[in-house]
Amino acid sequence: MTHDHEDHDAHEDHGGDRHHDEPHAHRSPPAQDHDDKLTYFRAMEIALRELLIAKGIFTAEDMRREVEAMESRKPENAARLVARAWRDPDYKKRLLADGSAAARELGFEVGTLRLMAIENTPSVHNLVVCTLCSCYPRMLMGLPPAWYKSAAYRSRAVREPRAVLREFGTELPDDVEVRVHDSTADMRYMILPLQPPGTEGWPEEELIPLITRDSLLGVCLARNPTA
Repeated sequence: MTHDHEDHDAHEDHGGDRHHDEPHAHRSPPAQDHDDKLTYFRAMEIALRELLIAKGIFTAEDMRREVEAMESRKPENAARLVARAWRDPDYKKRLLADGSAAARELGFEVGTLRLMAIENTPSVHNLVVCTLCSCYPRMLMGLPPAWYKSAAYRSRAVREPRAVLREFGTELPDDVEVRVHDSTADMRYMILPLQPPGTEGWPEEELIPLITRDSLLGVCLARNPTA
C-alpha cells in the first residue's frame, strides 16, 4: 500500500488484518507535564507573543479571547451539520460538495481551511487520520483527543484500519470497504455517519446526541438509540 500525505485519494482496505503487537491506538499513556521547563520553543513562543503585544498587533486580552474561543469549540458543532444533513437532503448535497460553505450556513466559521465531509454508506466506511502530525478540524470540533495524535493510531490507521476499528468496538462485515482519509495542512475531514435506523424524522436536537466525536472521525458508528 503506497501512501502520500498530500494525496487526497483514500487508502482502501478490503480485509485481511495482520497480527500486531503494538499498543492500542486509543490507550496512550498520560502526557508528561513539561510546563516547568523553559524549552527552546516555549522561549520562542513567549518572545514572539510579547513582541507582537508590544507592537500593538494584538493585546493580551485578544489572545485570551481567542484561546477561550478555541476551547469552547466542541464536536457538537460538527454533529449539528450531520443532523441537518440527515433531515435535509438538499443541505446534505451542499455539505458533501463544500463542507466549509455548509458549515458557514449554520453559523460556524472555519477560516481558510477546506472542510471535506465524507459520507459513510452501507458498503463503504470511512476513517480519518493525519499521518504526519495531528491535523484535525479544530475550527469546528475543538481540540483532538490524545489517541488521535498518538504515533500508534497515525501509523496503524493506514496499515491495519480494521484492527484499529475493532479496538474501538466497531465490527464491520467483510464486504464493507474501509477507506482511510489523510488530513493535510490545508484540508480537514469529517465523516457523515450512517443515520441509525428508526430515527428518520427525528428533530435535529434529538439527533445531535447520537453523533459522537468518534463517529465524526469514523472510528465508531453513530449511536443507536435502540441498542
